[in-house]
Amino acid sequence: MLDEQLLRAATKGQDEAVIAVLRHYEAALYRVAYSYLRHEHDAIDAMQELSYRCFRSIHTVKEPQYIGTWLTKIMMNICRDMLRKKQREVLSAYELEQSYEQAHDIEWLDALQALDEQQRELILLKYVNDQSNAAIAKQMNLPEGTVKSRLYYTLRKLRRMFGEERM
Repeated sequence: MLDEQLLRAATKGQDEAVIAVLRHYEAALYRVAYSYLRHEHDAIDAMQELSYRCFRSIHTVKEPQYIGTWLTKIMMNICRDMLRKKQREVLSAYELEQSYEQAHDIEWLDALQALDEQQRELILLKYVNDQSNAAIAKQMNLPEGTVKSRLYYTLRKLRRMFGEERM
């Protein structure tokens, strides 16, 4: 967890503090980008764009303790923009021949892509960014009970996709 003083310094635009915050959240934000874009180079491009947008508008963050949520939301918007601008490339035969573990990653990413945008966002916030239901509810401007029920139905849908739920 980042200390309050560093977060406040970052929201005031102090370069070293902003860099420290970005480094702290780098791995989680990269996972979000990769789960949306499914291509390493695109995810790196998204990280660069996030850095630029962060430096440009970090002063707009009202509550420093939610800076991670703010960064995640920006990353999701960047990824959506990139997907709209660029047609998804078909996986090459080389990529499909990669290791067993990567095949499961591809299967998992395909399942995420099959979800609607709100369901995908819930899964990413909850399980990739490890946010609490309360934090998700605040970010999405929903009651916490609604977040819980939507997560339940989304997870149920994913289980069906993977054939792990009996009907």
